[in-house]
Amino acid sequence: MNRRNFMGSVLAATAVLQARRLMPAFAAGLPDIPARSLTGGATTLRGADIKDLAASMRGQVLVAGDAGYDAARRVWNAVYDKRPALIARCASPSDVMRAVDFARGHRLLTAVRAGGHSQAGKSTCTGGIVIDVSPMQSVRVDPRSRIARVEGGALLQHLDRESRPFGLVTTTGTVSHTGAAGLTLGGGLGRVGRRFGLACDNLRSVDLVTAGGKLITASQAQNPDLFWALRGAGANFGVATSFEYQLHPMNPTVLAGILVWPFAVARQVLTFYAEFSASAPDELNLDLFSFNGGDGAAMIGIEACWSADPARGQRVLKPLRAFGRTTEDSIRAIPYTELQSSDDESARGGMRYHNKSGFLTELTPRAIDALVGSVEAAPPGKVALFIQQAGGAIGRVRPDDSAFPNRDARYWLMLVSSWWKAEEDAGRLAALRAAWRPIEPHTRGFYVNSMSEDQYQRVAANYGSHYARLVQLKKKLDPGNQFRLNANVVPG
Repeated sequence: MNRRNFMGSVLAATAVLQARRLMPAFAAGLPDIPARSLTGGATTLRGADIKDLAASMRGQVLVAGDAGYDAARRVWNAVYDKRPALIARCASPSDVMRAVDFARGHRLLTAVRAGGHSQAGKSTCTGGIVIDVSPMQSVRVDPRSRIARVEGGALLQHLDRESRPFGLVTTTGTVSHTGAAGLTLGGGLGRVGRRFGLACDNLRSVDLVTAGGKLITASQAQNPDLFWALRGAGANFGVATSFEYQLHPMNPTVLAGILVWPFAVARQVLTFYAEFSASAPDELNLDLFSFNGGDGAAMIGIEACWSADPARGQRVLKPLRAFGRTTEDSIRAIPYTELQSSDDESARGGMRYHNKSGFLTELTPRAIDALVGSVEAAPPGKVALFIQQAGGAIGRVRPDDSAFPNRDARYWLMLVSSWWKAEEDAGRLAALRAAWRPIEPHTRGFYVNSMSEDQYQRVAANYGSHYARLVQLKKKLDPGNQFRLNANVVPG
């Protein structure tokens, strides 16, 4: 075979492979499919248009009936079992640009998925398009500049694991299979946040595909207004395809673990926690939680993470470890990445979740009474309490330096329920609402990464004085509110 014939064969084979990569239905001609418009009305997508989109992308376009569609449409919270008209699984920024152009051109309801961890199911939709960047998971660490460049679909575990060999870290969340994009664009609380700031405080730049289908960079030097907004309200302004994070030197081994007491002494534990955490060094993070033990007994625990000199950490933690009579003390030197994945199983995907949450500026005796009383009054095992410590470096960022609100909060509080069976939905939600009612007056604002459905009507109040500035930027970059499945800033 001569070279010309050989190359022709290669090209023909490539074309066959490309055709096979497209949706199976294309071979017979994809029919028109029903879809949902931005405003909720019915619309129709021409099969030829979907085929053209798929042919233009490196990644896949999936519709119902395709192999992989059901797996791709599932999200972390099984309460939200939605069926998109199509899923664009993007392999590159240019794929994202084409998917956004398609969504805008057809005025489709649009969800953006990275890790798929939206508590309220906003990373999927029924009848619209899901722009799925989860195939884009590259992480590259430059140890000299201490910068990590992270693609939009990367998970927190990818960032942590790539940074660790260099003795570097940046703030990520507490469940390692969470998407870095969603966590960061909404703020980004985490175990080293008190030392290094929120995930969004460590951003150096973001590459973003806007509603107009343009790929732009936002940083302090380029599009600074957008960069300000992306740090706390970022899901409103486009699809993030990559991030640059500032990394910090930190020992890959931390002093960490949990202390557990019977829930009968919860008031005493919470009172001690309030006093001890109020004066804790930035290098110490203390999260409090309730749970039911293997025998069904209600328990209360504190997870400690000390990320600096271990000898000093032992001294700092001594009063905590000496408090009361614990049933468990697992604090020891462990790899930071091990700690970061320690909640993965309890927060695994495929379960059904609901939560209520808000920030606390202080943990007062009245708030403690409300917390303990609510958990005690709830049906056994149906409602769990979680408090994540804030303050430290998070609170030292000036409120106007980013869109993230509630900088002065010392704690973030959540009541959560998780279960397996759909028939429990109504009862679980009712129990959670009843438990939250006496607690809510002690909170102020909420964390947009863990919003419940009833909080979507209070977005403007939550952003406070930042909201007017966000609206003006939304009008400029997304006047049609293409990106509305989020803590939505309405362009007006």
